[in-house]
Amino acid sequence: MPKVLLVGTPNSGKTALFNRLTGLNHRVANYPGITVDLSTGRLAKLPQHELVDFPGTYSLRPISEDERIAVAHLAAALEDTDVAHVLCVVDATRLEKSLFFCLQVVRECRRRGKLITVLANMGDILARHKLKVDARGLATGIGAPVLVVSARTGEGLSEVLQRLASATENESLADAEPEFALLAQDDESADQALYEEAHLLAQRFGAPADQLLLIQSRLDRFFLGSLSGGFFFSLIMLVLFQSIFTWSAPAMDAVEAAVRGFGSWVLPFLAEGIVRDFTADAIFSGIGAFLVFVPQIFVLTFVIGLLEDSGYLARAALICHKPLRFFGLSGKSFIPMLSGVACAIPAIYAARSIESPRARFLTYLAIPLMPCSARLPVYTLLIAIFIPRETALGGLVGWQGLTLFCIYGFGMVCGLLVAGVVNRVSAGEAQIPFMMELPAYRLPALIPIARKSVQRAKHFVTKAGLVILSVTIVVWVLGYFPNQGADLGASWLGTLGKWMEPVFQPLGLDWRYGVAIVSAFLAREVFVGTLGTIMGIEGAEDNIMPLVEQVQASALPLGSGLALLVFFAIALQCVSTVAILAREANSWRLAVRMVLAYLCMAWLAAWVTFQIAAAV
Repeated sequence: MPKVLLVGTPNSGKTALFNRLTGLNHRVANYPGITVDLSTGRLAKLPQHELVDFPGTYSLRPISEDERIAVAHLAAALEDTDVAHVLCVVDATRLEKSLFFCLQVVRECRRRGKLITVLANMGDILARHKLKVDARGLATGIGAPVLVVSARTGEGLSEVLQRLASATENESLADAEPEFALLAQDDESADQALYEEAHLLAQRFGAPADQLLLIQSRLDRFFLGSLSGGFFFSLIMLVLFQSIFTWSAPAMDAVEAAVRGFGSWVLPFLAEGIVRDFTADAIFSGIGAFLVFVPQIFVLTFVIGLLEDSGYLARAALICHKPLRFFGLSGKSFIPMLSGVACAIPAIYAARSIESPRARFLTYLAIPLMPCSARLPVYTLLIAIFIPRETALGGLVGWQGLTLFCIYGFGMVCGLLVAGVVNRVSAGEAQIPFMMELPAYRLPALIPIARKSVQRAKHFVTKAGLVILSVTIVVWVLGYFPNQGADLGASWLGTLGKWMEPVFQPLGLDWRYGVAIVSAFLAREVFVGTLGTIMGIEGAEDNIMPLVEQVQASALPLGSGLALLVFFAIALQCVSTVAILAREANSWRLAVRMVLAYLCMAWLAAWVTFQIAAAV
């Protein structure tokens, strides 16, 4: 199968083009370093061709870890006889920034006799501002065909497919030599010459960017201002967490009503016995309790997608650099840390873009304390139990959303404190200077963001669903036998839980919560399903009452609820996170030490919280 390589600089829209051409929907973030793995897919309209999306890089002389990955794989791929074509993506609105890498790639392709086509992306932005790129002149200048395209609108992609379908090796050999001779040698002097050539080509054939730069500078004066920038950043973060409750509440209510309604309809058809008990306790009380929180995952991903696609996220990293530097971190640490709000695993991968090894190490320490979406069902459950669904300021601020904002802030502060303490007490090498490219402001593409959010929610269900189902079945079997659920305390689960109870009793938690906490180390969201199953077995027959009402009926003390929140905010995340952390840091010792340290910190902090709440 012939392969087509897709390469380009960060923020050139390369992965968005990949999604357009293949019909796949990989995560696209509007800041450098997010694409750190190779993605492959068949072209939607040319299924005989395989498209390979390479990590974005600024040069074939790598600096960061993700650039090393890109350059190493590209060098190997260009030697592959199956590679039939190379597509090099440049940002048409910032040609000079992209052309240096493009010229390097053109040079390497000509050396190896590979076909190459340059795609000048962001054509829709140029058209909106009535600007143009001299594609024919640019093609003559670099010695390779240039097509103006738009990943956002699909403009020019039919020409790309036509070229891929009709291009031949003879056409490659017939390509004209570039007007600006590409140097044969590959050293620093040659790179300097390519820099100069890129500048000349951009000045001669690129669109005048004065208008685009003027608009961006005006926006940056507001978003990066010393007062307005900090205020807007705080407002954005507050809106993010308010939206998780406010926007998702109708959908959550609908899911809860659907689960209850479906349960009320199904259970009367089942005869008394083990099947009916399993359906009521494990399926509707266990799995159903978890499904209620899926809309919040969608909302969280959607809002973060808006920030990424608009170009604001890189500005947020710049705003955060100065305060993060105090803790030994970098502005680029903000991006993995915010990604950790969705899931720690891609956040750990994203930390590859941090050039400084010490800042990357400290970021690894902070990421597990970021409040990931798997913790969200736990937080939501406990907030719904103790915090009323009331609003203030005319409905603009909800107490539940404000509480969630504080919990997320608590986790982030803990991450910063841990990084800061380790940075102060341990010796390490000097940090590499911080540099961050600010992408152009863009209107977010709502449909792709919504599609990615749906896929994220589905992935959350499918990834956690099998684990939750497995744990739920085990918990139900242990809780149902040997007395068919007549006395949960005398069941196998009760015996196991009471053996662990002394560990959690100082937190005001009985054995039921202890079992749910232990099961949550497989995946944080398992806590809700496990607790729902236990409450379902313990409750009245055919009880499909929502888990919030069941826990409220059990009279869980406020101090214990706060202790649970603190424990989950600090305890290291699921076993998958530990495995990825060990692999990325190349140290199982570090991962195990972090697990033990964070568990001890979590228990002590939860105990202090419980004692303070009891005293107050």
